[in-house]
Amino acid sequence: MKNADKTFVEIYADGACSGNPGVGGFGAILRAGEKERELSGCEQLTTNNRMELMAVITALEALKRPCKVKVTTDSNYVVKGMTEWLASWRKNHWRNSQKKEVMNRDLWERLLKASGPHEVSWVWVKGHNGHTENERCDSLAREGIEKCRSGT
Repeated sequence: MKNADKTFVEIYADGACSGNPGVGGFGAILRAGEKERELSGCEQLTTNNRMELMAVITALEALKRPCKVKVTTDSNYVVKGMTEWLASWRKNHWRNSQKKEVMNRDLWERLLKASGPHEVSWVWVKGHNGHTENERCDSLAREGIEKCRSGT
């Protein structure tokens, strides 16, 4: 499939945690042209970084065919992980620069698999800085936390 044939999808993603570790939530917006979809979820005992990863993973896993994707997040952890750290982690058998096992390896592997069929670019934005979609994703993540707390 030629690049021109691929659908362009924008993904905005954010994760949040109440306590770290604690109850966590994530939110994502997928946008393709005029179509938009919101996703959210939560976990009872997790970390902020795991929720940041889950926001992107859930959005990528929702795509039905290979797309050209722009992921926008306020998580340096996700952006640097995918653009700077991942190659060395894999080369070093999932060990970081301190020779310790990479945290959240299960989710990094899941993110690798989810991003595999797509042509993905990664964009970092400053969080809580008035970026409309980032603010909406933060709200979705916080709503996820409340759903987990209330059991709904």
